[in-house]
Amino acid sequence: MIPRLTPQESLKQPYIAFLAALTRAGFTGNIDSSYSSRLAVATDNSVYQWLPQAVLHPKTTEDIALMLKLASEPVYRQITFSPRGGGTGTNGQSLNDGIMVDLSLYMTSVLELDVAARQVRVQAGLVKDKLNLTLKPHGLFFSPELSTSNRATIGGMVNTDASGQGSLKYGKTSAHVVGVRAVLMDGSVIDAAPLQGDALQAKLEQQDREGEIYRLVWDIARGKRADIEATFPKLNRFLTGYDLTHVYDPATETLDLSRLLCGSEGTLAFITEAVLDLTPIPTYRALVNIKYDSFESALRNAPLMVEAEALSVETVDSRVLDLARSDIVWHSVKSLITDVPDKEMMGLNIVEYAGADASDQQPKMQALCKKLDELMAAGKAGIIGYQITEDLASVEAIYAMRKKAVGLLGNAPGRKKPVAFTEDTAVPPEKLADFIMEFRALLDDHQLTYGMFGHVDAGVLHVRPALDMCDPEQEVTLRKISDQVVKLTAKYGGLMWGEHGRGFRSEYGPEFFGDLFVELRRIKGAFDPDNRLNPGKICTPLNSNDPLVSVDATKRGAYDRQIPVRIRDSFKEALECNGNGLCFTFETTSPMCPSFKLSGDRRESPKGRAGLMREWLRQLESQGVDVLSEEGAVEHGVFRWKDLVDRALNTFAKARGEYDFSHEVMDAMQSCLACKACSSQCPIKVDVPAFRSRFMQLYHQRYLRPAKDYFVATVETYAPLMAKTPGAVNFFLKKQWVQKLTEKTIGMVDVPILSQPTLKQQLAGHEALLFQLEKLEAMSPDARSKVVLVVQDPFTSFYDADVVRDLILLIEKLGYRPLLLPFKPNGKPQHIKGFLRSFARTAADSAQFFNRLHKLGIPMVGPDPAMVLCYRDEYVRALGDARGDFKVQLPQEWLLSVLDLLPQKEAGSETFYLMGHCTEKTAEPGSNGDWAKVFTRLGAKLQPVAVGCCGMAGTYGHDSKHLDDSRQIYKNSWQPALAKLPAAYALATGYSCRSQVKRIDGNKLKHPVQALLALL
Repeated sequence: MIPRLTPQESLKQPYIAFLAALTRAGFTGNIDSSYSSRLAVATDNSVYQWLPQAVLHPKTTEDIALMLKLASEPVYRQITFSPRGGGTGTNGQSLNDGIMVDLSLYMTSVLELDVAARQVRVQAGLVKDKLNLTLKPHGLFFSPELSTSNRATIGGMVNTDASGQGSLKYGKTSAHVVGVRAVLMDGSVIDAAPLQGDALQAKLEQQDREGEIYRLVWDIARGKRADIEATFPKLNRFLTGYDLTHVYDPATETLDLSRLLCGSEGTLAFITEAVLDLTPIPTYRALVNIKYDSFESALRNAPLMVEAEALSVETVDSRVLDLARSDIVWHSVKSLITDVPDKEMMGLNIVEYAGADASDQQPKMQALCKKLDELMAAGKAGIIGYQITEDLASVEAIYAMRKKAVGLLGNAPGRKKPVAFTEDTAVPPEKLADFIMEFRALLDDHQLTYGMFGHVDAGVLHVRPALDMCDPEQEVTLRKISDQVVKLTAKYGGLMWGEHGRGFRSEYGPEFFGDLFVELRRIKGAFDPDNRLNPGKICTPLNSNDPLVSVDATKRGAYDRQIPVRIRDSFKEALECNGNGLCFTFETTSPMCPSFKLSGDRRESPKGRAGLMREWLRQLESQGVDVLSEEGAVEHGVFRWKDLVDRALNTFAKARGEYDFSHEVMDAMQSCLACKACSSQCPIKVDVPAFRSRFMQLYHQRYLRPAKDYFVATVETYAPLMAKTPGAVNFFLKKQWVQKLTEKTIGMVDVPILSQPTLKQQLAGHEALLFQLEKLEAMSPDARSKVVLVVQDPFTSFYDADVVRDLILLIEKLGYRPLLLPFKPNGKPQHIKGFLRSFARTAADSAQFFNRLHKLGIPMVGPDPAMVLCYRDEYVRALGDARGDFKVQLPQEWLLSVLDLLPQKEAGSETFYLMGHCTEKTAEPGSNGDWAKVFTRLGAKLQPVAVGCCGMAGTYGHDSKHLDDSRQIYKNSWQPALAKLPAAYALATGYSCRSQVKRIDGNKLKHPVQALLALL
């Protein structure tokens, strides 16, 4: 039996006392010291793992000031703090073993917008893309770009002085910061902005912490100007922390403390607000996508791209391109970056032109294309082709692929995964090709594979060597490569940390800065004399003996390697998460992780759940529990009364408050809607529903299951029985007291009523009911070629029978003979609730039946995507090769296969709007396009509607614990989208989606097959 588990590390006493005192002092945000919350922020997008003592979510600047003022009391001087935004850092910049202060939950507002002045004041926790959505109606945007823009916060961008594509024109974050509000370590609040003349003099004369800081920085910036000019590199990416180059302008005698805070990685102060300048959105954008026979050709051709006066030049190597081809993202760009016949595309340069006027940009682009044609004709530069993209949707699709490249590298096969630690080197662009060739030779000497992409116009290339961080020897290799790359970048006049901050690479700072490092330490001491803000990063105070953090710091691999290899391989959906954080997206139109979008709780995301699962497996191994053996025991075990008694006793202990880390894991798993979007949207393919079901099965070997688990898992047993007397069943289900009783005793709400008349009643006398397997097997092949088998599922057949009826009528209308297969349980409800033993039996029985039919060569079609796709995913996992070769098609897949036989109708004026099911859109990304082709054939237009999850997700929306969340998810995404559409023309493929719309808005949406039937 799975044992009770405890936290790896209990809270230290000073922190316990501080958190209690902070509550008494009136802190208005959240204070969370649970083990699961601490684990959720113990990692970022780097190789490191540091467990903090607590996570705070402040609501205001005053909360942070209160926190730091209290921490100034002598009794709390041991306590350290680190600010955290989106958690997307690649070098552990925000990791800390003290208190993590996460500003991304509450401090997310746009405080003030001045369109005329092109300025905006925002809180530090606001996500960059969310800000730009707010600005878009005004024709403005915050221009510094980065690949993690849909989850990176403004505070994080300021703290790392972030930049990416387009930085030669748009600059880095610091170039757009007009001023910041920050809280110093003593709790005082300062507003940093450019100052000169009397205003500056007044600051220099202040007799407080702020005045002391101004006087010191003034002296250093002026007195050490020659050293600063000589030491800091002349690069577009000069991120060093602290930016002494731009803090002072000798021409105007201006001191701008905000430039010092930009790139300081939270080591000087807590930045809570920023005033940003904005840029007009370009009205014209175009890409020239240039294909090469080698990556070296793409790099060496970069100077031509830079000379072409483009906004940016991005490059991608063949490894990244190959990974993109195997990902869902390639579906959106494959027509924009086509393969070259008889030639292999090994590199790609993406050149962008953008501006307010197409007439200004097109001549530049045409000049570049003319030069490319000349080079291709002469067989030079390794150019094998190019394509031009000028519509906005296509431009954004290509950049979406480029942005996803960061995560795609982590999905490389094998145990060695490309990891971030030397991947933001910056050298002068004209030296980039030579630098990269030497860099590649260095990696080849270590016999490593790697992927490369980046910003060749700025001399920045992201290089991620593939290492197995569970292997201690690979940690040694990481150190060796880090040391070598520091020397290599210095050789070419560059930096190891050109874009993503220093973090745990801070140990290399003294060597780079030389004598100036003492000045950095003096600045650190003025802001944070006791080294309590993100200690060890960038530098330590001059009077401190505290060490700098090192690339040798504790890594996630040190914990993961405690899990045996065979278990890591078995649970790779959780173990391979690399922390890229794409699941943290705020976008309500994205199907990715509706639970995180709703709560903002990092635990309730694929990354969070994967981290909890890893720790759960690690703790079980430390207690000598073999998880795979436990699963085998469940599969082959027999019922014993003692086991039931033990589960009852454990459940009673749980009710009394007995701690078990497994409860924290279960809480995170229960909030998952099992929509499976993560299994394809995540670049690493973290599949939460897969390991969630396994966890739930094992958890309930120790604790009793709630009644609702059985209610859900057995729906395929009782629904057919209830459908025999729908009138009587519905009579009671419509009674409010029955619904209340169901809620109180089982925990389920809004239990749906059965279809009346039933499917069989609606098809009474119809040939579709005449299915007999023996007669089908006796048919001639010609006769069978006109037969289509309709696969039932419990939801559409018994609760939405009109859809199945209309599918049958549609098939018949097209000249085929539909036959309704006898109902066979699918098992998905069992899988969702972790009844994996029962699911395997159900799957085996159904697979045997469907494989017998498959041999007849007759197409099988099921109306509900969630159930149909279960045959393709969960069945494979449960049965392996025993699943066989059968395939149940989605309606549009079958319709597309007979498209030429459908009547060709002239285009009409009708436009339908399709709301796809999450599982269908993500597992089968071509589904929207398939439906559109069918509708076009029949003379109608079909427009997909970008929505996220509807909030029902099978039975999630019927769970009384999730009712409010279910409704809020619907309100955030589907409801506003539907409000803009004509109800009669809105279509939904999923039963659960149609059920949710009917429950909340009272509208019954049609399935697309019903609209097609009407068109015929």
